Amino acid sequence: MRVGIVGLPNVGKSTLFNALTRSAAPAENYPFCTIEPNVGRVAVPDARLEQLAKLLQPERVVPAVIEFVDIAGLVKGASRGEGLGNQFLGHIRDVDAILEVVRCFQDPDVVHVSGKLDPQADIETIETELILADLEVVGRRLTKVERQLKSGERRWREEYDSLKAVETALSAGRTARSLAKEVNLPADLNLLTAKALLLVANVGQEGLTGEGAACWKSVQAAAQARGAEAVWLAAELEEELWALEEEERAAFLADLGLSEPGLERLVRASYRLLDLVTFYTATGGREVRAWAVPRGTPAPAAAGKIHSDMERGFIRAEVVSCAELLRAGSLAAAREQGVLRLEGRDYLVEDGDVIHFRFNV
Repeated sequence: MRVGIVGLPNVGKSTLFNALTRSAAPAENYPFCTIEPNVGRVAVPDARLEQLAKLLQPERVVPAVIEFVDIAGLVKGASRGEGLGNQFLGHIRDVDAILEVVRCFQDPDVVHVSGKLDPQADIETIETELILADLEVVGRRLTKVERQLKSGERRWREEYDSLKAVETALSAGRTARSLAKEVNLPADLNLLTAKALLLVANVGQEGLTGEGAACWKSVQAAAQARGAEAVWLAAELEEELWALEEEERAAFLADLGLSEPGLERLVRASYRLLDLVTFYTATGGREVRAWAVPRGTPAPAAAGKIHSDMERGFIRAEVVSCAELLRAGSLAAAREQGVLRLEGRDYLVEDGDVIHFRFNV
């Protein structure tokens, strides 16, 4: 599952990516510093995994991960090919959700593409370009479907009606995301404005004070209006935090009055954005691992996340919730107490399940 980090140039996308992935993607003061997308895998903070590891004492502990993609900055006119528009839009089509960084900091040394701090206008600029790109996609599909209407088949009329409804809404400035409950969107359209959205207010190192606080309220309002989530953080500060040792980092956060790094809030919000659940596997004393799968994943498909042979040869799943296992004290005790149950092919994996898959090779 991939989350694309997008935004106007010079809003702090690459700085945020560096902090997220502890990597060294260039973060310079000029537009289009990022041309080819940088990709990094980020561990998901997970207190349950830590508790399981403490109980089972494995040799290895492996967290679930999310893949973040740092995509080139977008400018007004991207849908017409301005800047790196075509490349930018193409890279967004390859991700499952959008994390949009909104500039909420003043810095005379880092130019703002429009010359002033205006989070609402910045959000609207990107939304407009994505809507225009979607209109082009819908228009091309309509041209193809119109040719099929002569066949008289009902499916073509239904798709045509759906596409016209989407086209009308997009032309009025609505996103495909807002139409999800009204129109049956063809899945293969892969519309940009249908993707889940998380707005990230990138404030200055002073945090939520003065202009930063006002900008954050503006971003929150924009998120609420779009049915999206919003979080705030100071990307530059987060990057500095991760250069510190763990004890120094904790002391620094305490001085700032923060209970946890902003990045942990961001990763958890991204996890919710993708509508993922976590299940765990415990392999004897060797490994405890967290796995991320979409909500509603059947047990065989979850087994396939580990290895395709396990999905093909799936027999059953032995399941116990993490909470029940922790209360029982061991897998053997959970089995004796009857809280470890057997589930078949139709079982949908739930968040917090600890699973042992039985399969034929």
